Amino acid sequence: MKKKDILFVICFIMLFLPFFLSDSVFNFYDSFNKDHGMITSFIKFAILATIGESIGLRIRSGVYNKKGFGLIPRAIVWGFLGLTIKMSFVIFATGTPKFLAYLGFSEAVEAMKGSFTWLKLLVAFSISATINLIYAPIMMTLHQITDIHIINNGGTISCLFRKIKFGEIMANMNWSVQWNFVFKKTIPFFWIPAHTITFLLPVQYQVLFAAILGVVLGILLAIASLKSTN
Repeated sequence: MKKKDILFVICFIMLFLPFFLSDSVFNFYDSFNKDHGMITSFIKFAILATIGESIGLRIRSGVYNKKGFGLIPRAIVWGFLGLTIKMSFVIFATGTPKFLAYLGFSEAVEAMKGSFTWLKLLVAFSISATINLIYAPIMMTLHQITDIHIINNGGTISCLFRKIKFGEIMANMNWSVQWNFVFKKTIPFFWIPAHTITFLLPVQYQVLFAAILGVVLGILLAIASLKSTN
C-alpha cells in the first residue's frame, strides 16, 4: 500500500470516528437526520458516493483525483442524486408493502414495523427488487450522462450551468457495458441483495447505508470503465 493510500484510509476513518467516540456528535446527527432527511441525504451522497468515485479513479488511473475529473461537480451532482434516492426510498418503502397487502399479504405493512421475521425479509427483498428494477436503471443512466458531461467540460464547476447534450451523450454511450454489466449483473447480484439489507435497517440509517454502498458503486463503475476500454 502506497503512502497516498494510507493517507486516504486514515482520512476515511477520521470521517466516521467522531460518531463512534462522541455520544453528543452521534445524537446530534441522529436528531438532525430525523428532522432534515433530505438535507442529510444530499450531504451523505455528496461525500460518500464521491469518495467511491475517487476510489474508482484510483483503480483506473492510480490517483484519487486529477485535472478534468471534476471532483467538486461530481459531489454536487451526487448530492442531487441523493435527493432522488431518498425520494425513491420513501415511495417504494411505503408503496411496495401496500401493494403486497393488496395482493393478499395482509401483514406486509405491519411486518416492516416489527423485529426480524421471514415475512419482513420477503418484504424488504420486494422493496429492494422494485426500487432497483424501476428506479435504479434511470438513476444509473442519468449518473453516467452527468459524468460524461462533466468530463467533456473539463471537470470545471461551470459545467453545472451548461446545457447537457442528452441526445448526443446517449447516442455515444457504451450501452453494451451499461446493459450487460451495470444493469444485468450489478443490479440482480449486488444491488438487490445489498438493498434488502438496507430496508431491514431502521429508517434513519437506510440512506446512510445506501450512501456507504456508494463507495462500492464507485468501484463497480471503475470495473465497468475498464471493461468498456477492453
